[in-house]
This record gives sequence, C-alpha cells and structure tokens, in this order.
Amino acid sequence: MLLDWIKNKGKAWCNRMNEKKSYQRGMLTGVAGGILGCLIVVAILVVAGVNIFAANNGHIIFGAEEESSMEETELETTIEEEETGVLTEEFLEKVERIYSDMQSYFLYDIDEKALRDGMLDGMLKALDDPYSCYYNEEELVSMMETTQGEYVGIGVSVSQNVNTGLITILKPYKGAPGAEAGLLPGDVLYKINDQEITTMELDSVVGLIRGEEGSTVKITVYREGEADYLDFEVERRMVEIPTVEYEMLDNQIGYIIVSAFEGNTDEQFEAAMKDLTEQGMKGLIIDLRDNGGGLLDTVVNMLDYVLPEGLIFYVKDKYENVGGEMYSTSDCYLEVPLVVLVNENSASASEVFAGNIQDFKAGKLVGTTTFGKGIMQSMYYEDPRYSTAIKLTVADYYIHSGRNIHKIGITPDVEVELEEELKKLLTIPHEQDTQLQAGIATLMEAMSLEQ
Repeated sequence: MLLDWIKNKGKAWCNRMNEKKSYQRGMLTGVAGGILGCLIVVAILVVAGVNIFAANNGHIIFGAEEESSMEETELETTIEEEETGVLTEEFLEKVERIYSDMQSYFLYDIDEKALRDGMLDGMLKALDDPYSCYYNEEELVSMMETTQGEYVGIGVSVSQNVNTGLITILKPYKGAPGAEAGLLPGDVLYKINDQEITTMELDSVVGLIRGEEGSTVKITVYREGEADYLDFEVERRMVEIPTVEYEMLDNQIGYIIVSAFEGNTDEQFEAAMKDLTEQGMKGLIIDLRDNGGGLLDTVVNMLDYVLPEGLIFYVKDKYENVGGEMYSTSDCYLEVPLVVLVNENSASASEVFAGNIQDFKAGKLVGTTTFGKGIMQSMYYEDPRYSTAIKLTVADYYIHSGRNIHKIGITPDVEVELEEELKKLLTIPHEQDTQLQAGIATLMEAMSLEQ
C-alpha cells in the first residue's frame, strides 16, 4: 500500500512537471519564517499575476499560464534524473522493507497519514534549505489564513533563528491575547502545552499554538534575567491586526508604522498618507523595524506611491533566466523628505521597500543592517484538491540597482543601535527610542535644506 502510494506520488509529481500545469505560488519569506499576528509571517511575498517559471507566482503568487523559458529537453532531462537518481526500484524496495518491518515489529499503532506527511516533510528537509518545506493540510490552511490578516490565534509576531532554531517573540500586538497575557518582545519559546519545541520547525510550532477560538494554550518561555522559565495561559481568539498605524509628530513630521505587508496594507498606507498630507505634513518617517515581509504586490503599490518611475524588482533562476520585473509608474510621488527606519528583523519585503528607497535616493535609511533575505520561494500544490503543498527556493531577487542582498542585508545611511533593554518593552516611548530620534534628526536636517 505504501509502496504504491510512493510510486503514484512520484509519477504524479513528474507528470505534473512534464505537463507544466502546476499551480505555483512564489513566496519571499522573511526572518527565517517569522510569524505575523497569530504566528506565521512566513512573511510571504505574493507576486500576484507574475509568471516566472512556467506557472504562477510572493507571500503568494498566482502565476500566468505562459510556457517556461526552460527548454523542453532540459525539463525532460531533469525529470529523468529525478526518477533514476532518487525514485529507483532499489530505493522503493528499501522503503517497502522498512515499512514492512515497522508494521511487523513496531510496538504501537502506526498513523498512516502522519507517516506519509513525515516522509514528504523529510524530503524537503534534506534540501538543507531553511526556506523550503512541506505543508500538510492543517499547515497549509494555517498559512493561508494568516496571510489574510485575520485568524484565530494569540496575536504575536516571531522569528526563528536559521542557525540555532530558536523561536523568539518579536512583537506581541497591543490588544491581542499574547500581549494581554504578559508575553514580551525577546521571549524565547521553550514549550507549547508542555511539549518542548526547541528542535521543531516554525510551521509545526504554529500548528501547536493554533486551535479553536475560545480555547487556551500554555506557552512556556525563557526570559532573560529570570531565574526560571515562565508559563502563560493564553486564550485563542479571532485576531485582526491593523498593519498600519500613524500619527503626526512635532514639526509636522508624519510617522507611519508598517508591521507587515498584507492584502490591504497598501490601502491603509494610502489612507494614512492622505490624512497626514491634509494635516500639513512636511516630512515623513516610515517605520519598518521588525517587519518580516509580506505581499510583493502590496510593496510595489506602496513604492509606487513614493518613488519616481523605474524598475524596482526582478528575479533570476538557476538557469540564469531573468523575469518577474516590476516597476514604479510614478503616478504618485512623495514630495517631502523621507526617512525609513530599519533593523536586523526587517526582512524580505521590507528590504525590497527600504533598498529601493536607498537605490532611488528617495530618502535616508536609519537604524541597523537589515536581515538579508534576497531569495524567493514558490508554492507548488501537490494534489488535485490543493490541500497540500511544497515551498521551494527557486530564485534570487534583485532591486533597482541590480543588487542582491541575500546574507548581506542593507546597511542604513545612518547607523544607530537600540538599547537591548528597550527591545524588551511592549511599547518604546518616543523620547527613549534612539533610532526614532535619529530618524527625526536626519529628517529635520533634510527639511531645513529644502526651506
């Protein structure tokens, strides 16, 4: 039974590639898969409507149906190598023997679905790429819900360190269950419902945290300075987090915080810009600190609002094929001085935004060097019901100047650190926020030069 399933899965996979009819979704994940809101900002960059590799493409691409630029012979050779290199009869027979031994000798019942999910998950893990993974049905639903900006969860954003695997809370959102329960920025997740998660992948941890609305989840964290681990009982609720907050600071400086790039973030951003402009804004600060990414379409729309006309994004695949070009049309163009705040957790879509501001010389970047995520992932659905999927790293991406910032990040024009103690606060008072104050000083200088 299992051998037939493996053979059918392998044949279906190869046939789907050969026919070039896969439903693909390209993603740019940030902060090693940081979670937004109820957890999972896998910071996905959806590149809606952009065809890159023979199917569809961001935090989730719906690609066009054009043919791939890969030659047919290359594709056939690739498939043949996969069949002969991995799915050999000898290998399949070995899997069948192992499965037979498990059925005969394993003491406990075998969960067939969990076994199959584990096998597919293991295939993706063997790529040794922190951004490529397998989504089972529950994980795919969780990821899709999160990118819509409304979901049942606890309302925190987190990131997973690609080297240590540790998952750290970046931001508990005000008014959400996590913040109300007492979780703070910098808390390191240790256990979920008494199950240790320090060696688990981010998606699996998200699955443990999610649950039915009204139920509770026990979160155990390590907090620096505490002698022991801390436990929090957090109620799961429907969470809807506004991704744009704004206010007018002294000296007619507009201040916009963008926490993620979701489906309606560009609309919220435009509304904030119009309101601040009507209030007489003379300079603007956009805060992208701890923003792990989001939808590429949203980033493009927001850049289009502040940049002159020009190329802002393109990708290059393993065959050196170039595609996915996206442009600013200059329908709107910011006419006041601009500062963008960034830090080490500004990743992916945030780096597309900040990097283009720097490349176009449209403003100054203030803060610390960004995360350094310059590769794109694509989603491929693996069954006719679109209920499971794999995410693969498929391309490098480049911004206006032609630079790729992967594992490099973007160095701000004005480098300013934030004190470690301040990073642990749920809300940093403006007067204590050294990066914000440096941004204001930089902006005031630019505003004085314009007068």
